[in-house]
Order: sequence, then structure tokens, then C-alpha cells
Amino acid sequence: MTRGGQGLARVAVIVRAGAAPLWWLGVCAAGVGVLAPGLTGRRIGVLAGAALFVLATAVVAYGGRKRYATLAASASRAGKHDVLQDRAVTVRNWRRRHRWWLLLAFLAALGTAFALPAAGGMLLAGCGAGLWLKAAWLGRRERADEALVWVRVDWLRGGAGSPAGKPVKGYRNTGVAAGDAAPGGARRKPPALV
Repeated sequence: MTRGGQGLARVAVIVRAGAAPLWWLGVCAAGVGVLAPGLTGRRIGVLAGAALFVLATAVVAYGGRKRYATLAASASRAGKHDVLQDRAVTVRNWRRRHRWWLLLAFLAALGTAFALPAAGGMLLAGCGAGLWLKAAWLGRRERADEALVWVRVDWLRGGAGSPAGKPVKGYRNTGVAAGDAAPGGARRKPPALV
């Protein structure tokens, strides 16, 4: 970075980075958890897990949308000296910073199987599904506005991994062709050969 440029990471990529690990750790924990009869029995555990899955999905998917929308609406244009972080780097950095939290969440989900079989795992999977839905919502906004939304990398350090957390003062935006991720944070598909 030279002459005042900032390192920028895609907001949708950061949101989406936690979806896959939470989903798969949740599915694994639920699968293992259903093997244990638990204190309440499997039927009650699975029913409670289903309710927790739906609740977690809704809370994570809709939580904080107002802040995201406010920051996106007031985004300033990225400068020519700003450095756009690759999708793979953003995902790796997020997962590296949160690996211990993911491990603790997985162990907690396994531990709850002794009381409510599968419920903890389904809760974890619901959080992952909610993040996917939130990333998809961000992608729809990006397509509608025809602008990708970015956040400064230095505002994500030191445990402040949320792209809409208090340290974040604003977003930057670019055209939809910038970077290597499509709107919503998914991998950009290569152009079809004709």
C-alpha cells in the first residue's frame, strides 16, 4: 500500500467465511449427538434442535441488517491506491482468527448431546445457515446498487472480526467487476467459452 492506500476486504466474503465451518461442525455435532440417548431422549432433542435451528437461522440472518444497510448507504468510493484483498485471503484470515471459537462451539454442541441429543449441533448449523442467508442478502443489495462493499482490514483486527462492529466507521465501494468474488461473496465464475 502506498500513498495513503488501505487494505480492503469484502464485507460479504467476511460474513460468508463463517457459514461453512459453522454448518459442517453443526451437522457433525448433530450426527454424533443423535447417537446418544441423552437425558430427554432423542425425539425431544431433535425437536428442540429443529426449533433452535430455525431460531438461530432467523436471528443470524436478520440481526444487524440495519447497521449493514446504513454503512453500505454511506459508503465512499475506494481510491486508486486502495488494495483489494483476495477472497481466499479474507476467508483464511477470518477462519484463522476464529478457529478457537469454532472449536469451543463444536465441543459445546457435542457436550449438550448428553442433555438434548442433536440440539447443540442443530443450533450451530442454524448459525451457519443464517450467515449464508445474510451473505445472499448482501449480494442482492450489491447487485441492486451495482457496487461491491468493502471494509478496511485494519478495523477487523484485535478480535473485532465483525464487518459491522463498533470499530468500523464506514465502508468503501467499487464496481461489481472488482475483486475475485461475485456479489454475495461466492467465488466468481469464470466466463463461459463461446
